[in-house]
Amino acid sequence: QVRLVESGGGLAQPGESLRLSCAAYGFTLDQYVMSWYRQAPGNDRELVARITRNGASTNYADSVKGRFTISRDDAENTVYLQMNSLKPDDTGLYYCKANQMGRPTYWGQGTQVTVSS
Repeated sequence: QVRLVESGGGLAQPGESLRLSCAAYGFTLDQYVMSWYRQAPGNDRELVARITRNGASTNYADSVKGRFTISRDDAENTVYLQMNSLKPDDTGLYYCKANQMGRPTYWGQGTQVTVSS
């Protein structure tokens, strides 16, 4: 069964760190651009970070630059999002996405991140 499974979310205090993982099943990630999105209640889903197929290029939302790092381990078929210096505004449901022209696009089911004191 083809799917993406996120994990690593939870409750964190402001200033703390969390590491999200996104594991692929039924297909190989190395053929895909991988992204992390998040959606807070009442807001649209927004792009947080993206990494190219070979990992040579990354880009980030302005709100997370310098705090979040996206990485990929194609041998493990997994993408990560290291989130440092968390803020309450980082609260939301975090999704990973796999996309590549000419191939199906896949979304995970999401993992909740809550930042609160």
